[in-house]
Amino acid sequence: MARGVILSTPSLTATTCSLLASFSKTPRKGFKLSLSSHLLHHHQPCSLPIISCSFSVSSSAAQCSIDLSNHREVFSSRMAMAGLKPHHSIALGVSGGPDSMALCVLTAGWKTAGANAVNTDSGGFIDGLLAIIVDHGLRAESKEEANIVCRRVSKMGIRCKIATCDWSSGKPKQGQLQEAARDIRYQSFQKVCAENQIGVLLVAHHADDQAELFILRLSRNSGVLGLAGMPFTSHIFPMRTHSCDRVQPNCGILLVRPLLEFSKEDMYKICQGVSENWVEDPTNQSPLFTRNRIRMALNDLSSTAFKSELQGMISACRITRTYIDQVCYSLMSRALFVKDHGYAVIDLMNFCPSKIEDLCLSKFLSVVIQFISQRQKQIRGAALKLLMDYIRTFPCKNSLTAAGCYLCPDPGSRGSRVLVCCSVDCNAPIKLEFFKSCSYGETEHGVADELVKIIEDEKSYANHVVPDASDVHFLDVNPEFVLIEAKRLNIISESTYRSILTLQKEETDRFRSKSDAISNSALNYEAESFSTSGKSLQRGQFCYFMDRFILTWKLVNKFDGDSLSDSVNNGMDSAGETGKFCSSSCVIGSNMVLEVRHMVESDWLYLAELSRYPHCKNLPPTQITKKTDPCLQDASASAKRALPLLKCIPVAARRSLPVLVNQQGELASIPFVNFRHCPCLMVHVEFKPKIPLGGGHSSFI
Repeated sequence: MARGVILSTPSLTATTCSLLASFSKTPRKGFKLSLSSHLLHHHQPCSLPIISCSFSVSSSAAQCSIDLSNHREVFSSRMAMAGLKPHHSIALGVSGGPDSMALCVLTAGWKTAGANAVNTDSGGFIDGLLAIIVDHGLRAESKEEANIVCRRVSKMGIRCKIATCDWSSGKPKQGQLQEAARDIRYQSFQKVCAENQIGVLLVAHHADDQAELFILRLSRNSGVLGLAGMPFTSHIFPMRTHSCDRVQPNCGILLVRPLLEFSKEDMYKICQGVSENWVEDPTNQSPLFTRNRIRMALNDLSSTAFKSELQGMISACRITRTYIDQVCYSLMSRALFVKDHGYAVIDLMNFCPSKIEDLCLSKFLSVVIQFISQRQKQIRGAALKLLMDYIRTFPCKNSLTAAGCYLCPDPGSRGSRVLVCCSVDCNAPIKLEFFKSCSYGETEHGVADELVKIIEDEKSYANHVVPDASDVHFLDVNPEFVLIEAKRLNIISESTYRSILTLQKEETDRFRSKSDAISNSALNYEAESFSTSGKSLQRGQFCYFMDRFILTWKLVNKFDGDSLSDSVNNGMDSAGETGKFCSSSCVIGSNMVLEVRHMVESDWLYLAELSRYPHCKNLPPTQITKKTDPCLQDASASAKRALPLLKCIPVAARRSLPVLVNQQGELASIPFVNFRHCPCLMVHVEFKPKIPLGGGHSSFI
């Protein structure tokens, strides 16, 4: 999606190319757009600067009037399928290419047409519509290109925001360029959406993009779930939370692809239909990138029959995936129990894994593992196969560590239930992300509430298009036989089958040779070791611990111990700050800095010892100052109340719980069981995973 420098019409024929030089010397024609009576702007035509090596072409110069009524009708129906209405606040991902410019045209028309049309503000901009232009900063001219695109989109009545990428850790290498650019682009989208309280982002992926992705994934030996391509809608969540008063945990944004029913040719027609120019990225012609090679190869296979059959193949995979997703959610509702302490229990008695198809079981397990491990992507491959073999063993008697999770029998279940916990025994750093100081609970809920309603409306629509079992073709088919099965079912013809097979083989060979080169060059690579020690958390500071627990602490005036325990359980309020401590042996100390780490076995052993105070013998010497120390008395009472709660949490699940210790490593608090060593210490903790169960809402309709 990086912007380029060639402004063009869709089909650069020899005649068109011969005219480019003469057009390049002509200032760009003033923009003309007629979408509806609500979209009238009186901007003076302006001559935009021509960038070096660029050509300005007026799309209206070579094309007759094009009727876009059918395109607008299809777009409107897709927006309704997504649960979207014109009054909703929406952002657009815009690069300036024909795809995103067509998206701008259709979205502006949809917003401003019909009985539910929205108004424009005093500046002539459509209410509730924002275009986000990402300047990747990878080329010297990218800033000026972003400004040009911004001016063009503004002329449509769409407010624009240019987001500049920060490559603080260094710009990506050539082989990683497209993936790195995509990652930082979506991070920019999420940040701008959060800043502007927008919960929906539209992007311009279309049917030709799906075809490219199908061949790409086929060459990587993907199964039906991968071959279904990009979802129509999906929930995406920020990798980093900048402030809990601006980005509500679990809110994320809804990513919608309303153009998946449109072809690349449609994109050009839409731009031509309103005399709109666009930018062609010259890097899209480079064979260095896999997608470009696939795109050019697909262009050579331009017959209508091939394109139609390929899209039919993708559609069949999407129907199968929709069915698998429904089975997965059904399994979760009856056999999966998520606990507030950050672990899950799978009831094998209600599950009957031996009777579930491989694809449905693998989807279920990947969803559960992604949720517990809080990974951005679901697992696959050998790790997933290992988990499937494990879960099909009944009764379950062994333990297993895989994909950042620890699985073991639930105590007392005789192997009929399986615990799925976050593994803390791997060589990985403790992840602690700090928020800006703010009062928890004062976040803006308007965006989240609107998003929930949009998703409910989409689900309501999707429930009317539930696939029939007879429409599900690839449920029991191994990945390597999907194409053969499609040919047997006459979804694709023999010629289309052979063409796809050729494309697959070419990219598979390239991928394997590249993988071997990477593997050979990495033979001497040694794994990097990470420290698993705690990290400091200042008083009043908020943090995400391991992407699952929101944690903060402060000191308050001393009051009744039972009341304090209740207040710790319910949140942090009702008390003022204090800088005084209960005794010289208080573990908080005068520096008022605590560290966060995972719970270890010695922590609950310490609670057991502390609960016997004053008859305990193994407390640290710094804490044995007086036998009637009031701080230790309160700590002992707190330990006695915490131990029964701690015993209710399986040992395997305790290990992932956060605890607070002082800088000498002495235990200060185990928030989830309301233990605190100092009566002045108040801690708030909440299980609030960034990535919700199922990875968020998604739809392949």
